Amino acid sequence: MTELPEVVSREEWLSARKELLAAEKELTRARDRVNARRRRLPMVRVEAPYTFEGPDGTVGLADLFEGRSQLVVHHFMWIYDIDADGTEHPRDHGCSSCSSAADQIPARLRQLHVRGTSLAAVSRAPYSKIAAFRDRMGWTFPWYSAADSAFNYDFHATIDDRVAPVLVNYRTPAELAGAGEPWDASRRGDYPGISAFLRVGEEVFHTYSAFGRGIEEFHNGDNYLDLTALGRQEAWEEPRGRAEPLGLQVGGPAIRLPDEYGDAPGVTPSPGTPPSP
Repeated sequence: MTELPEVVSREEWLSARKELLAAEKELTRARDRVNARRRRLPMVRVEAPYTFEGPDGTVGLADLFEGRSQLVVHHFMWIYDIDADGTEHPRDHGCSSCSSAADQIPARLRQLHVRGTSLAAVSRAPYSKIAAFRDRMGWTFPWYSAADSAFNYDFHATIDDRVAPVLVNYRTPAELAGAGEPWDASRRGDYPGISAFLRVGEEVFHTYSAFGRGIEEFHNGDNYLDLTALGRQEAWEEPRGRAEPLGLQVGGPAIRLPDEYGDAPGVTPSPGTPPSP
C-alpha cells in the first residue's frame, strides 16, 4: 500500500472537500440528465408469449409483474459444462459475478413495491437448479427459469449465432471486429444484464436494457467502496499503487460464490450462512 492520502489540517481538508463537492454536484446533474433521457426512450411492445418456470409452475411475462406496473429483470448468468458438439449441461450453481450482484439485492423489496415496481431474476437453467441454488445462498428475491423460452436470446442475455443474430452490448459482429473484439464461437453463452418493462393494461412493453459496465452500479457494495480512500481495490483505479488489487472485480480471479469465501480475513459471515462446501 503506497501513496496514501496526504495528512493535512481540518481547514485544508475542508477546502479540498469543497472543490470535490463541485465536481460531485456536476456528476449528480449529469446523472439526472441521463436518467431523464432514459425515461424518454421509446418502448417496444412485447408480443411473444414468453413462458417461465417458477415456484408456482409455468407463468407468463405479465405474471412476473406481480400486479404492479413496472418490472426490473436481472439477467442472471448460469454456468454450463459444454460437450464437443455444443451440448450444454447446467451445473448446480450460477455465475460467481452475477452471484456477487445478487448477494447485494435487498432482502426486502418493499421500497420498490410501494413504487409500483417488481424485481425478479431470470436464468436459462432449469428451475430445479435455480431453486436449490437460491436456497443454498439464502436469497429471497423472485427467480424464474427461461429454459423453455426464447426470452434470453431475444433480449441478448444469451448470445448464440446459431439461434439468433449476435448483438453484444448493442454491437454487431462487424462493430465488434472494428473494436478489436471479434465474435467467435467461444463467446457463445449467457451474458449478465438488466432490463426494465412497463405494463399498461394487459400489454407489456420493453423500455430499457443494459449490459457490461452499465450494470455495475447494481453491485451495490461498489457504491460504498467508492467513498473510501482505498476504493474498490481494482488495478485500473487511480491513484495507481494506492491499494493492492484484490482480483474481486466482475470476472476477476479471486471472485467466488458468496458462501465460498469461508474464513478469509475480513469476511464476516451473515447469520445462517452455510459452511463452505
